[in-house]
Amino acid sequence: MITVVLADDQDLVRIGLRALVESEDDLTVVGEAADGLAAVETTRRERPDVVLMDVRMPGIDGIEATRRIVADPGLAGTRVIVLTTFELDEYVFDALRHGASGFLTKDTRPAELLRAIRLVADGEALLSPSVTRRVVREFATRPARVPRPHPRLGTLTEREREVVGLVGEGLSNIEIAERLVVSPATARTHVSRAMVKLGARDRAQLVVFAYQSGLVGS
Repeated sequence: MITVVLADDQDLVRIGLRALVESEDDLTVVGEAADGLAAVETTRRERPDVVLMDVRMPGIDGIEATRRIVADPGLAGTRVIVLTTFELDEYVFDALRHGASGFLTKDTRPAELLRAIRLVADGEALLSPSVTRRVVREFATRPARVPRPHPRLGTLTEREREVVGLVGEGLSNIEIAERLVVSPATARTHVSRAMVKLGARDRAQLVVFAYQSGLVGS
């Protein structure tokens, strides 16, 4: 059973999400919160597999709540999906930078939302190539962009650095394999090893590391 916490300041949104999640045999809602602080407290108490986190909430916003949840060692098994009405690159990047495993808008189809919960609970990143490329393009063109290399970047092999850069561009394992002329299994192995070396929680965080370290487009 995949456990879920719902964090949104609108009662009707939470009611709708609860009805959707609990219509599935393998999903259950274990807690709700109407503000950011309550979201953190509820998550610490319930230790869910997944948190559906709104961005704009009273107290602290969903981005800060996500940061606190991800930073808590006791919640290492919890993943956060940021859910908002605002499909803005700034929100996407901030959510990922602070440890979110995915980003969806509230007009996402119900079946896609349910799939997202299962995907993230299974340790995957919910990050479409189109979103990744848009975010990277937006932030890469900012004049004040200064790379901040990951402290463990030096532990990567040249091929692993190359692969991390391609992940940062939004390429899937299959696309990486095609680009490097290797098998998808080999590409997947390089990605996995890079994640372990850099301490990335998931593929979404690897994208952030790639951007911050200046590997995107390098």
